[in-house]
Amino acid sequence: MLFKTKKNKKFNYLVEGDGQPIVLLQGLMGGLSNFTKLISYFSSRGYRVYFPDLPIYDLPVLNTNLTSIAKFVVRFIEEVVGEPATVVGNSMGGHVGLILTLSRPDIVKNLVLTGSSGLYERSFGDSFPRKNDREYIKKKAQEVFFDPSVATEDLVDEVFTIVNDRGKGIKTVMLARSAIKHNMEKELHKIQVPTCIIWGKQDNVTPPEVAIEMDRLIPDSELFWLDECGHAAMMEKPDEFNEILYGWLQRH
Repeated sequence: MLFKTKKNKKFNYLVEGDGQPIVLLQGLMGGLSNFTKLISYFSSRGYRVYFPDLPIYDLPVLNTNLTSIAKFVVRFIEEVVGEPATVVGNSMGGHVGLILTLSRPDIVKNLVLTGSSGLYERSFGDSFPRKNDREYIKKKAQEVFFDPSVATEDLVDEVFTIVNDRGKGIKTVMLARSAIKHNMEKELHKIQVPTCIIWGKQDNVTPPEVAIEMDRLIPDSELFWLDECGHAAMMEKPDEFNEILYGWLQRH
């Protein structure tokens, strides 16, 4: 499905549908393709779905951190969305959602986390020791999913391009380090908005115990599991993910 994007001086974003707003936040090496089925599903069921282009590679070096990205999302919700939204974040996007919700609970109606960093995650590490080796990058991309075929050649090419672009590679490592440093264990009990946690049972980037701990620490949370599913549940098990989230939102 082809989506139309909008652009102004401050934001480049997609919006589909009418109704209650949902804002989607991608992972560090994620993108629009991770959410296509979610966007189609919810935009046809009474929701207005936004996918903002996060400034992952556009921030000044000194401000390349998750807090700066969260501030960008605050401005996006205030200036573009115009009302409190359901925020859905995968991986780094979930971490940004946590920071955003703690700093500005007034603009977050519900929080949805899937494979979110914030407590513990396994990453590529501080560098990509074999970044020029496409087969190595392919193997790493496949490890994100339970079913390695989800890591299509196009997706592998996207990751390979990022890690071999010197500027993007440096900022990718900086944001990965920022996520590791910004541990939120002592803050999660302060989150007061309803929180839906949807997790792959075979997530080996943010393992299942991360979801269990987030569910324990966040007061108003509910945890759902998807079997035979890795780190990007909305991408690997989109139909089940959408049904769980739709049902949960109907109750909230």
